[in-house]
Amino acid sequence: MSSAPIPTMSEADGKIRLMVGPVSVPERMDRPQLVVQSSGNEVQIYEYQRWAGSLKGDIARVVSASLARDLGTPNVWSFSDSTSTNFDYQILLDVQNIESSLDSGVVVDVLWTIKPASDKNKALVKNANPNSDTAPKSQTIMGRSLVSEATSGPGLDALVAAQSKAFARVGGEITQLMRR
Repeated sequence: MSSAPIPTMSEADGKIRLMVGPVSVPERMDRPQLVVQSSGNEVQIYEYQRWAGSLKGDIARVVSASLARDLGTPNVWSFSDSTSTNFDYQILLDVQNIESSLDSGVVVDVLWTIKPASDKNKALVKNANPNSDTAPKSQTIMGRSLVSEATSGPGLDALVAAQSKAFARVGGEITQLMRR
């Protein structure tokens, strides 16, 4: 998966710090090979078409890049790529499903949680409704993103590009809630 480059930001002071992850994915998808739905409930595993890294790491990287760009902060990193624990919010991603079809594109279903770092009191859970009021920083916010993305052409490269765009859109939905 790939993401658009993050613009260079000169001032990091006072910016929010986000850690994205851990990311969980369905077991049938958690493999180095590319997995594509061939028909109905059948999947095709492309033995020689592999992720450059791990699928979980790539998802975290794409969502992190989307958040950094949309929120204008360079302080976004992936749980799997860092040992830093000095963050303001942790964004947990639980990928329920990734439907990838060469014919119809991609549908991703992701449950996500925005969790404050210093949540010593029991967190109140607020539904991630775009029409809801602003959440105080001490609240845990949970939401679900169901995103469809068509492929821009034939082949596996177009399918992987659609997956990247879908996960970037998940990051965009999380950004909308964080801006409130």
